[in-house]
Amino acid sequence: MEIPNYGKIEAKAVLFDLNGTLGVEGRISEEVKRLLERLSERYTVVVLSADTFGTLEKEFKGLNVKIERVRSGEDKKEKAEKYAPYIAVGNGNNDVGMLEMSELGICVIGEEGASVDALLASDIVVKDVKDAMALLLNEKKLIATLRG
Repeated sequence: MEIPNYGKIEAKAVLFDLNGTLGVEGRISEEVKRLLERLSERYTVVVLSADTFGTLEKEFKGLNVKIERVRSGEDKKEKAEKYAPYIAVGNGNNDVGMLEMSELGICVIGEEGASVDALLASDIVVKDVKDAMALLLNEKKLIATLRG
C-alpha cells in the first residue's frame, strides 16, 4: 500500500505478541479470534510468544494462525526475519527487534502496558489490539494515521 508522504508498505505477514498484546494472562477474546481470522485472509498471521501462561496451543487451536515459541527473555527478531517483509504488533522489550525490523510497527498499550523501548521502536501506538487490527483491515484508516 502506498501512503502519501510516508512511503510504500509491503507486507506478507503480520506478527503478533501474545501476552499484553493479543490478550491478557495468555487468554484472547472471541472478538480478537474473529479479527485474526479476517486478517488471515489477507496475510500470514503469526504469533510469537514465550507462552508465559502455557495457553499458546489452546488459544489458537482451529484458527488459521501460525504459532512459534520463543525462549523466555529472547528477542523475537531472529524468528521474525523469516517472515519479512512483515508488520509487527507488540508491547514488550522482547518485541523491540521485531518492531524495529518491520515494515510497520504497532505498539499496543493495553491492560498490561507497554515498554518505552517498544513504544519508541513503533510507527503507530494504539490502546487496544482491536484498534491495530482495524487499521490493517481498513487501509484508509492506516493511510489517515500515517500520511504526511
